[in-house]
Amino acid sequence: MSVRTQSSEQSPEATHRAGFACFVGRPNAGKSTLTNALVGQKVAITANQPQTTRHTVRGIVHRPDAQLILVDTPGLHKPRTLLGQRLNDVVRTTWAEVDVIGFCLPANEKLGPGDRFIAKELASIKKTPKIAIVTKTDLVDSKTLAEQLIAIDQLGKELGFEWAEIVPVSAVGDKQVDLLADLLVPLLPEGPALYPEGDLTDEPEQVMIAELIREAALEGVRDELPHSIAVVVEEMLPREDRPADKPLLDIHAFVYIERPSQKGIIIGPKGKRLKEVGIKSRRQIEALLGTPVFLDLHVKVAKDWQRDPRQLRKLGF
Repeated sequence: MSVRTQSSEQSPEATHRAGFACFVGRPNAGKSTLTNALVGQKVAITANQPQTTRHTVRGIVHRPDAQLILVDTPGLHKPRTLLGQRLNDVVRTTWAEVDVIGFCLPANEKLGPGDRFIAKELASIKKTPKIAIVTKTDLVDSKTLAEQLIAIDQLGKELGFEWAEIVPVSAVGDKQVDLLADLLVPLLPEGPALYPEGDLTDEPEQVMIAELIREAALEGVRDELPHSIAVVVEEMLPREDRPADKPLLDIHAFVYIERPSQKGIIIGPKGKRLKEVGIKSRRQIEALLGTPVFLDLHVKVAKDWQRDPRQLRKLGF
């Protein structure tokens, strides 16, 4: 078993590499937080409940020797709705197309049926190299971590494949994140950069803005409305008649929920909650776009949208 805990040497005349990596793992295994830590800026939605990542967000890591494009997929799970099935299809399609797969397994949770379910699926993808990434190492002692590393090594053997690497990281504590990039890069094909220097993601801005609003809307109601919220940015327009040195971007967005009874939860007493959602997401949107924003938020009911193909299409799934 090869567990990496120190940086790998780079040869001085190393060729440039560029390619795609994707992080997989059961929901809430630390995939999005890891993407953000590697890229150095918030590009993937992170929240404390499963199934928050709905779009394939690509974070782009620019290095002198390589360009690593991170594809962040939804968590693979046993689907209970049409949306769930579509998310699983997205995952499998992505796995078949990337150059390397990173399987995220939290250090603080023993391997469970969900991990085995994903590992089994991974075993059927023969050609793509697989790295086991032990996340959240800041939450455990060295003995627990060692036991988890052995269990993960064993899991690969049971399913008949060898991990290309097993690497423990803490995205929150910034431990071994650079090492992880060092280990992913040699598994990418040789070639020039695929995206311009400075690009951090190829997600359309409207999609990223919708995700930031959705993340803010989920905060504090995750138990009541874990998957019932969708956000659509209807319009983004620069405010007319503004001086060039004081621009303002008007953003009009709808927060969709599934039932009228959920409206009060999102809006809160006297609209207090929706106002807080607006303030929090507006700050993040301004940081993302680098310009002042006026955010206009409205809540709408889209009855049982997770089970309705027509509504799913309308809401971007």
